[in-house]
Amino acid sequence: MSFARLLALGLALPLLAACAQNDLTDPPVPLGDFALGLNIVVADNVQMVPISRKATPEEWQESMKNAVAARFGRYEGTKLYNIGISVDAYALAPPGIPVVAAPKSILVVTANIWDDAAKLKLNPEGKQLTVFESLSGDTVIGTGYTRTRQQQMDALSFNAVKRVEAWLLDHPEWFGMPVGPRPSGADAPTVASAPKPAPAE
Repeated sequence: MSFARLLALGLALPLLAACAQNDLTDPPVPLGDFALGLNIVVADNVQMVPISRKATPEEWQESMKNAVAARFGRYEGTKLYNIGISVDAYALAPPGIPVVAAPKSILVVTANIWDDAAKLKLNPEGKQLTVFESLSGDTVIGTGYTRTRQQQMDALSFNAVKRVEAWLLDHPEWFGMPVGPRPSGADAPTVASAPKPAPAE
């Protein structure tokens, strides 16, 4: 399935994932010896669904890098790991569509991670993740009415990076941790709730 078809389908789907509160003020869940090294985001080949607000590659790079720094900058391990994220495709719900359509914003990214000192990529293949905006009153009616374009991008970036964190927690062996059940509080929902934005002007 092409990105465009995937995203167009996503615009019409109800958001079924669980909602969680913003967790960035909480201590990070244990991730072994992890400390954030390079924060690499590329969006040169990003695809946009035609029914979408437009965002530039540079805007996606800034939004995603901010989200990576906010989440992974909390870790204070003894080894540097480089995170690379490719922004592959997106749709930002526009205003002006009937409420019954309830368009949803969606983002597709691919993540990779490297051991900085060893210059070694830890995952054989990129991890592709698809995220939606979080379930709330404004997403039910369509965030094209209630959020600015930047607020939509930041919410999607927040959710994507939380999914990246959950993926890393599935591989404790990468960070010098024993393989076994996740630490308490480490389970991440499919979609998390970013800090609630102010209504669009």
